[in-house]
Amino acid sequence: MGPKAASGFYLGRKPAALLALLLAALLLALAVLGALYGRCLQEVEELRAAAAPPSPTAGPEEEGAGCCPPAPSPSPGSTRPPGVWDNSRLPRALLPLHYELRLWPRLSPGQPGPFVFSGQVNITVRCAQDTATVLLHSSELELWGAAVAELWLKERQEYAVLELRRSLRAGGRYVLQLSFRGPLSENLDGLFLTRYTDQGQSSMLIASQLEPTYARTVYPCFDEPAMKATFNIIIVHHPSYVALSNMPAIDTSEMKDENGSLWTVTTFNTTLKMSTYLTAFVVCDFDYITRTERGNEIRIWGRKEAIKNGHADYALNITGPLFSFLEDLFNISYPLSKTDLVALPDFGAGAMENWGLMTFRESTLMYIPSDQFGSKKAMICLIVSHELGHQWFGNLVTMNWWNDLWLNEGFASYFEYIGASYIEPRLSLVSTKSYLKAFSFSSVNQDDLWTHIQMVVDAQNEVQLPASVKKIMDSWTCQNGFPVLTFNLSTGIISQEQFYNKRTENNTTYNNTWIVPISWIRNGSAQPLVWLDKSSKMFPEMQISDSEHDWILLNMNMAGYYRVNYDPLHLKRLAQLLEKDPKAIPVVNRLHLIDDAFTLAQAGYIEIESAFELTKYLAKEDEIFVWYSVLSNLIPDNLENILNNYELYPFLKKYLLKRILPIYHYYASIIHQNVDALADDYFDQIHLEKLINTACWLGLQDCLNLSSELYTKWMENPDNEIPFTIKRTICCYGVAMGSDKEWDFAWKMYNHNNSTEIDKDIMLFAMSCTRESWLLYRYLQYSLNNSLLSSDNISIVISNVAATEIGQRIAWEFVTENWLVLNERYGKQPNYVVHLYFCSCFSDSLLYLKFEL
Repeated sequence: MGPKAASGFYLGRKPAALLALLLAALLLALAVLGALYGRCLQEVEELRAAAAPPSPTAGPEEEGAGCCPPAPSPSPGSTRPPGVWDNSRLPRALLPLHYELRLWPRLSPGQPGPFVFSGQVNITVRCAQDTATVLLHSSELELWGAAVAELWLKERQEYAVLELRRSLRAGGRYVLQLSFRGPLSENLDGLFLTRYTDQGQSSMLIASQLEPTYARTVYPCFDEPAMKATFNIIIVHHPSYVALSNMPAIDTSEMKDENGSLWTVTTFNTTLKMSTYLTAFVVCDFDYITRTERGNEIRIWGRKEAIKNGHADYALNITGPLFSFLEDLFNISYPLSKTDLVALPDFGAGAMENWGLMTFRESTLMYIPSDQFGSKKAMICLIVSHELGHQWFGNLVTMNWWNDLWLNEGFASYFEYIGASYIEPRLSLVSTKSYLKAFSFSSVNQDDLWTHIQMVVDAQNEVQLPASVKKIMDSWTCQNGFPVLTFNLSTGIISQEQFYNKRTENNTTYNNTWIVPISWIRNGSAQPLVWLDKSSKMFPEMQISDSEHDWILLNMNMAGYYRVNYDPLHLKRLAQLLEKDPKAIPVVNRLHLIDDAFTLAQAGYIEIESAFELTKYLAKEDEIFVWYSVLSNLIPDNLENILNNYELYPFLKKYLLKRILPIYHYYASIIHQNVDALADDYFDQIHLEKLINTACWLGLQDCLNLSSELYTKWMENPDNEIPFTIKRTICCYGVAMGSDKEWDFAWKMYNHNNSTEIDKDIMLFAMSCTRESWLLYRYLQYSLNNSLLSSDNISIVISNVAATEIGQRIAWEFVTENWLVLNERYGKQPNYVVHLYFCSCFSDSLLYLKFEL
């Protein structure tokens, strides 16, 4: 051994060699780890913006003089060679996993326009296959920030295209970071601004409507329903507003912009995995009421005066029990901890099922307690039940593509009646539990549903199908239209063809065959179900004798989705049966028989005389919804078109008046004596206005007197409210039968602080019903004064006046006389394109006038 060192320690050759080997291995491992870390870091940073998102306190140069950062416009893609960007569907090379989304709507109370919003989005994606091209949906947005790629727009497909300098690798995760800016329009879709009045003050709010493809107008995204992801959302807003989104707010903070103005930053919890069209945003100055149901905090938001007056109470009282009912029915708990229902004063969609933040037009959610009729309550119950059904069918389980949208809407429509019947039993199952559980937080196509229904069919012996569930349903969902069945009762042969609204020799002929379940009755007795699975088939059991007492009806209770075309002799036999004993045919089938006959006559399948044969018995018809079907087929919504037909109107007046009198007097006496008696009958309420309106339009003096009486009582005492169901008709004929006194009262009620948007709409219509020409002209002049009528209503006023017999020429003269003023004031606003239709007094043709307001 050699001499010992003066200090330190001594290693032999073997330990030294082992240590060297270990050090080499360690260095190699560190090198490998470093390379891997560098690659991972590079993957994460690969798609990030070269610069960080603009700071809230950035200087004027960065912030675009106090608004938004300047955005370099992406290059257009019009001269690009063909590529993946020409497809209408996104490729599946990149799949979104998570969005970090920050929105900043630049809106302050009283702020003049124009209005914009800006934001940033970080999208974490998983690369499923190597690609050097990233496609995102983007429309009407300015984008910037992708320094490692060439960014350009494919406008037709609404794509933002990022062509990378190097490919992304399959299996890797990447983060795409973009900044964006867009306009806050008043079009009621995308992220929009709307104006309203609350407690006598003008206000503004911001809301969203992203279904079907408007998410891409708010932030760049993978805007297809199957491409689900989670979201972290931040909204920057003025401190006087509250911000709402899909999830509960978990933090609020403050920041200052470059001008020193204070803004509130609201951060929301992470969402569940969901589609882009379900993301939702509201920024408003609303109040709310709340309750908790099974750990789910439910809040109903609305205008402060509406909340104060109790208009949201009914919606709050039914929403919790409906949630619990549907949870128990589906055996799947609602997965969110809060649910907001927001009543928007102006909302084009009517209602939208955004997960955790449902939006409604105010008239479909708010119930005025003083309303004497429960039909409004029933309508609210149906709509809320429908949107809650979507929380499972649509949100939890989503269609794979929009061609299967009926999966969402079909189930929601079905369960809206199930839920509404639970809440309101006076509103006189499919296998869904396994379907919901199997596809929670994912997307489906129709075959997934058929598979689960087939499992139920196979597990029982009571129902025998002529083919598989898929084959039966494909015959309905994979081809256009629906069938009309032509029934020859002497031979028992039923044939099918596609139904056309207008049958001509030029109709495209397809060899369409549906597999049709046919329920039927013979002489009042139900018969076994049969299936029509060919273009034509004989059913010997359906041949009838010459006896007038032998009759058959198909499609019991309208359970099947098809029209029935009976031969003329059998229609006449059914008409005679109705004249002798209307109750011999069930009420739903009376409605169905008449509706089919008039629809087929209008389409050219049968003669109109055959349809009229079925109405001769109507003096004996005491069911109002049968009458509603008759009047809907005979009397169009635009009554003035018939008034101008000097041959048709006298015929209808003579034919209908003597038949409508019994049912009119029945309901008029109820309105006179005890209108509350109708509160329990939903169908009576929703169909009553058509009956009363037709009776007044036919000139029935008793109806005109009733309108004057109810309107006068309301004028004398505003507490004598006109029943909501017939308010539009009563106000119209109340004004029509009166003078300037009645018109001025309508004007006063239009401007009343407590008038809802529906009330205002009714009054706008009623004021056009006057028969005084000078009042109509004054009304049109009011529309030019923004201090009297908002510019949004000018098209409504002119159209309402033009739709009346005496108002047509007055409206024509008004528009031509004021054309320069109208064009100068509204010509630069493309959202106000109005089509007016005037019946020319000099010819039978319809004169079309189109002007841009």
